[in-house]
Amino acid sequence: MADTSAPGSLDLAEQVTRVLRAIEESQTFVAEQKKLMAEAAKLERDRALAPWQIALAGMAAGAAFFGAGAAFVKLIGP
Repeated sequence: MADTSAPGSLDLAEQVTRVLRAIEESQTFVAEQKKLMAEAAKLERDRALAPWQIALAGMAAGAAFFGAGAAFVKLIGP
């Protein structure tokens, strides 16, 4: 005899399982999106600070060369 239930209908346990799986996948995607947004913010911060890093490194190198020159003059000079 043929089954009287519709072939496309799911029982309640299967529906609950599908909903829970969909919620879990959504939470996974949200977590991944938050991670990518944090990484993008970090890269934006690094990009904004790059000119300052170059300027400070240049000043430190200039101070080192000035100190080395002063030491050399003191060593050679009277």
